[in-house]
Amino acid sequence: METKSALDALGALAHEGRLNIFRALVRAGPQGSPAGVLAEAVGMAPSTLSNNLTILTRSGLTSSRRDGRSIIYAADYAQMTDLLAFLMEDCCQGSPDVCLPLGDVISRAACCPPTN
Repeated sequence: METKSALDALGALAHEGRLNIFRALVRAGPQGSPAGVLAEAVGMAPSTLSNNLTILTRSGLTSSRRDGRSIIYAADYAQMTDLLAFLMEDCCQGSPDVCLPLGDVISRAACCPPTN
């Protein structure tokens, strides 16, 4: 991942509402969530949700697809993985015990890998 892309993604997540939206989409899984359901889940007005989803989508962290009259939003797991890899790329510097706790986090997250 390029530094510019990482900055765009981190900037998009540096807002409480957008972080809540992204986490809700991660919980929803690869199938995503309709915008209306997502608005209720995060307690956000539809217009505010729409603006925040636009920012998340521009950063590459989410995608959308039309399903009839609904728009389904989903987390982009590949972009999320790239961002996490970028953040951890230089981890440890010869001291694996520094990053060992992150291995536990990764193991817990492995319970629900994205499907392709």
